[in-house]
Amino acid sequence: MSLPETRFIVFDVEGVLIPKNRFVFEVGKTLCVVRFFKLMFWGLLYEAGFISIESAFRRIFWELKDVKIETLLTAFNKIPALPYLQDLFSQLKTRNFKIALISSGVPTLLIKKLGDSLGADYVYGIEVEQKDDKLTGVIWGDAITKNGKLKILRNILNHENLQPSDCIVVADDRNNRCIFMPEVLKIGFNPDFIIRIKADRVINGKLSAILPIIDGKPRRRLFPSTNDLVREDIHAAGFFVPIIAFLIGTSAVIFSIIAIAVIYALSELARLEGRMLPLISAITRRAASQSELYGFAAAPLYFAFGVVLTLLIFPFPASGAAVAMFCIGDSAASLFGGLLSTSLPFNKGKTWEGSLAGFIFAFLGGVFFVPPLLALAGAAIAMTIEVLPLPINDNVLVPVITGAALTLLISIVI
Repeated sequence: MSLPETRFIVFDVEGVLIPKNRFVFEVGKTLCVVRFFKLMFWGLLYEAGFISIESAFRRIFWELKDVKIETLLTAFNKIPALPYLQDLFSQLKTRNFKIALISSGVPTLLIKKLGDSLGADYVYGIEVEQKDDKLTGVIWGDAITKNGKLKILRNILNHENLQPSDCIVVADDRNNRCIFMPEVLKIGFNPDFIIRIKADRVINGKLSAILPIIDGKPRRRLFPSTNDLVREDIHAAGFFVPIIAFLIGTSAVIFSIIAIAVIYALSELARLEGRMLPLISAITRRAASQSELYGFAAAPLYFAFGVVLTLLIFPFPASGAAVAMFCIGDSAASLFGGLLSTSLPFNKGKTWEGSLAGFIFAFLGGVFFVPPLLALAGAAIAMTIEVLPLPINDNVLVPVITGAALTLLISIVI
């Protein structure tokens, strides 16, 4: 049997092959507290869209001035790569793929180490200046400049005598939108809102799910895993939060949620260090997706923040209905969305069937708190926000916007 024609695949590194932001976190832990928080500050400004990735990393690496190269290597070795990468890359090689790794957040000398272990053909990262085996704080390279990744990709394609139509790009965040050219097959992996809009296909969970897409196989039904069921059960259990708040008081419930969130955050930080808190870490292992297990699983914190904010801002019963709709509707949309597979044209990570299921269950959750017509309106608003690819996490937006809308509608009706 003849081999298929040579094709080319590009992987973003952070958020796809290794946990997002983990490298800066691991290196930052070797610094003093002030410098560590400066690193986090510049990273947050980039994530919020206030500064460019080039500006963020020039500042970050200036804070890393005088850090030893050996420290970078040690920190990078502590970062868990997804466990099935070796097998995945082997399967790509059998399909006659050339592979490139391009990173805008990790030095090339470390990306080369990862690329050598996986058999990548090209590796690009941040170029760092060294003196006496220490960082000088000076960085450069196409990978961090505006449209620099596109320049890298075009140079590789020219060198390989390939066309953009021969290329596949797998990425997760807006820094890669320049290489999401019209001709390439664009795959978003746990993507942000911009990549969700631009991607041809979206994958949440296992990176190995790119193989059926590459092979041109039709989308198949995905039955919920045990982790999915546990996670969505916990999510749906939030329905009882406004009921408990009504019985014992909103302040007590908010205080309890904040306390649990703090304990959870500390548990996650400990888990990244290989230490487990007996109960919370066990629940995390049962509920987190495969990719979340190798980084800081922040979704529960967004969930807690959205619920607390809604209870704080809006009066009962609007707040209760909004939280119930969010918890029940979002869980139903997630579970039913994998069983059926008609993707929304503006958000490839969502399906019509999942959104319809979410609407129905959101309505059922809402009628416990408000009249049916208000529940219908609230469910429609909640699911509209849930399916739109928006820049703010939907665990925050859905309950808050639904709560605001219901508060307004109730005031009009009354």
